[in-house]
Amino acid sequence: MTAFELFLVALAGLGAGAINALVGSGTLITFPTLVAFGLPPVTATMSNAVGLVAGGVSSTWGYRRELRGQWLRLRWQIPASLSGAVLGSWLLLHLPESAFETIVPVLMVLALILVVLQPKLQKWVLNRAGGTGDDRIGPVRMTILVAGTFAVGVYGGYFTAAQGILLMGLFGALLHDNVQRQNAAKNLLSLLVNIVSATAYTLVAFDRINWTVAGLIAAGSLIGGALGSRYGRRLSPTALRGTIVVVGLIGLYRLLA
Repeated sequence: MTAFELFLVALAGLGAGAINALVGSGTLITFPTLVAFGLPPVTATMSNAVGLVAGGVSSTWGYRRELRGQWLRLRWQIPASLSGAVLGSWLLLHLPESAFETIVPVLMVLALILVVLQPKLQKWVLNRAGGTGDDRIGPVRMTILVAGTFAVGVYGGYFTAAQGILLMGLFGALLHDNVQRQNAAKNLLSLLVNIVSATAYTLVAFDRINWTVAGLIAAGSLIGGALGSRYGRRLSPTALRGTIVVVGLIGLYRLLA
């Protein structure tokens, strides 16, 4: 790569870190950039996953206040995300990319629909819960939530792109928590998936990772994640949902293209 291309990779990492803090589809910026500059798709996926861990750390730290009081759910979701990520990473190393490319657009459309309908879904869930606004949910919804978190973990371990949108759609369908707290949980779970994926790729396919690219993405996403979490928490729920939908539609277009 030329010096200018490396600069663009770092810039893409910054944008991806900021978008991941808000939405969770920053890979849809960095992945096409790396492929456009000549990296093989699997190498681009692995290098990107390693680099974006730094952005996940800064965005999760930026949203640490909103994570308070969510342990009743997260103590079940965290193991689901970790185990799903292990399976997804294994699939990337053993299956062709086309295996998931078929279903990714369908998942994206479903997630965006759930995000758009989130206020009505939250109202319905709140009424079903008897008007309470705490962290407790019933066993059926908890089971669905954990199973969905596991499925998104598998997807994230395999491809990483848009896992945040899928998580936000899942949360919107099942929870009545406010959208900023959901975004905080999304950042944490996405970070855990990326850590598992990056660790697996490093251990199993160290020589297939472009470490220059991974380092540049890490530096850019670290700054981007901090900026995204700082300014994203100031967005109203409506504005944040609008951002998710717009970025999701752009990502869907890129996937289909």
